[in-house]
Amino acid sequence: RSFNINTQLSVKTEKKIKIIPNTQAKKSITSQVSFLEYLPKNSVLWIKDIKYTKGVLNEYLNKANIQYNNLSENSIKHLEPKHLFTSGDSFTEELIQFRLVENNNHPYFKSDEIIKINTAAITKINKQFDILKENLLINKKKGLTNIILCSSQEQEERLKAIFENAQEKLQYKCIRFTLHEGYIDYTNNQAIYTDHQIFDRYHKFKSRTKFTNDQAITIKQLNSLKTGDFVTHIDHGIGKFEGLHKIENNGKNQEVIKITYKQGDILYISIHSLHKISKFSGKEGLVPKINQLGSPTWQKTKLKAKTKVKQIAFDLIKLYAKRQLKKGYQFSPDTYLQHELEASFMYEDTPDQNKAIVSVKEDMEKAAPMDRLICGDVGFGKTEIAIRAAFKAVADSKQVAILVPTTVLALQHYKTFKKRFRNLPCNIDYISRFKTKKEQQETLQKVENGNTDILIGTHRIVSRDVRFIDLGLLIIDEEQKFGVNIKEKIKLIKQNIDTLTLTATPIPRTLQFSLLGARDLSIINTPPPNRQSVETVIIGMSQEKIRDAIMYEISRNGQIFFIHNRIENINEVAGMLQSLCPDSKIRIGHGKMEGKKLEELMVDFIEGNFDILVSTTIIENGVDVSNANTIIINNAQNFGLSDLHQMRGRVGRSNKKAFCYLISPALHTLSDQSRKRLLALEKFSNLGSGFKI
Repeated sequence: RSFNINTQLSVKTEKKIKIIPNTQAKKSITSQVSFLEYLPKNSVLWIKDIKYTKGVLNEYLNKANIQYNNLSENSIKHLEPKHLFTSGDSFTEELIQFRLVENNNHPYFKSDEIIKINTAAITKINKQFDILKENLLINKKKGLTNIILCSSQEQEERLKAIFENAQEKLQYKCIRFTLHEGYIDYTNNQAIYTDHQIFDRYHKFKSRTKFTNDQAITIKQLNSLKTGDFVTHIDHGIGKFEGLHKIENNGKNQEVIKITYKQGDILYISIHSLHKISKFSGKEGLVPKINQLGSPTWQKTKLKAKTKVKQIAFDLIKLYAKRQLKKGYQFSPDTYLQHELEASFMYEDTPDQNKAIVSVKEDMEKAAPMDRLICGDVGFGKTEIAIRAAFKAVADSKQVAILVPTTVLALQHYKTFKKRFRNLPCNIDYISRFKTKKEQQETLQKVENGNTDILIGTHRIVSRDVRFIDLGLLIIDEEQKFGVNIKEKIKLIKQNIDTLTLTATPIPRTLQFSLLGARDLSIINTPPPNRQSVETVIIGMSQEKIRDAIMYEISRNGQIFFIHNRIENINEVAGMLQSLCPDSKIRIGHGKMEGKKLEELMVDFIEGNFDILVSTTIIENGVDVSNANTIIINNAQNFGLSDLHQMRGRVGRSNKKAFCYLISPALHTLSDQSRKRLLALEKFSNLGSGFKI
């Protein structure tokens, strides 16, 4: 028996399931080959709109007939289209052989039984919690049971926090489960809502494959090792990694890791003991001294290290004691507005993101001033952590300063914060050279009067004329970009206020402080769902390759960054690109442009008004254009590792595959340092590789 389901969601229209008897006369089948011939005869076919499918097939056949007639005039012999194409009529005739389920309101085939399912669509909530509360109360009066499907425990807790302040007690049941969308089931008297529809988020699909963190780390370590790398064994010291081998052990083949030591000594380690070895980490270019198996040297080295660690620990305790003595502002626990802000985040928090924000909140709620470094790769959600921390400060009537390295990033952050705080009581402003002197004075006046809650800006923020009435939190984005003078001014500002530092590629000193514990460290290693790594390729100055890369990106309606860091001849480069791709729209951007023009240019690019942005490194930090998924960097050998990694991070910020092309002279003509930099970037192109770099 075959079914016909009518699925239009409407209060007035009932859903109908019609059962089609298989006794209908089978008409003759034409001789064309159809994919239906490959299906077993007991298959069940689900059909959404057979009339549409039939129409499309007939249209294709008509077009083929027209082409065939044109070719016939040139006396070229081909098979007739009726022998090559399936027509809509023959396709529908073949369908009768199978069991069918028609899933629409206008069935094509006749049916003789109807099953009624009485359902209706739920009201669109779109983060309007007042509407949701009202709906829950109306449903209760109608005798409907309210059910809210939550994808995680965090979502359940957020809903509880949002409903806490409701005037009337809301009755609903939370179930840890997910559906594509909610509905009202009048047959069973149930109103079913889903959390992703309530909070206007993308529906998250769960993968069946599960890996534990421990497995992921060991596999990652093993993949990062190559033959000849130096490794450290906790019991035997430094040796050379010689790859995976299979050896016979008690009559059975066993997979082991081979390590060679001084004088040709060999050590085989079971893969179950992988936790005992790690890649040797030392000064770049330093060749370590290989140990000898059985020698006491390694044990003495470990003893010395333990003594030094004890001394560091002693110094650290003193440092922590001093930090604890300092008194900062103790922020209140989260309010319902905080829960509302977090629930409105369009994407699901990654586990690392969640852990980091919990740590930040705990630090803010302590009496001692916070000093935390958030280290996460480009596009891994550091800005969202900053947004939540900033709002927590604003909710306690404190002001927030956000220090960024470039004017473009200041504008980008301003737009992001404005968008996220759209429905919340929070005043945001920014200060940079994009504004006139008069506008800057007005901004500073508002800050001094306490009318501005969050101020975003470049190093201009640490100037003497910027006076906060009650600063509670300082957020520093990409600290490695600031010079020594700026950092000294920051130290004066942050003596007794909470400080949050964000970075994708921490400089050694910043990282050293964090690893020593002089400041707290949170690492975000988990990429957002559906994110793909950026394919990185080193190419020469090949106009053909550049044209192909650009045309491929434009063919999928994407946009392109072309980085050329010399303002003197940037117009010539743009002209060359225009001649290669005459149909593309190209604009130029650099740091010497008038602020207003640069601002308009970036807004136009974000909105997709042109295809290629030829610019200097002004786009390096924080520019988020999800539709731009190809970046071409000219003279890549002249940039530092951090710069290249940051620029590569401008692409691949959606679920599309992204590409990064590094244009450089032949590698053998470069210095050792430049060559190693480019090869390192090409090698470490996986998600989360910023920390390794």
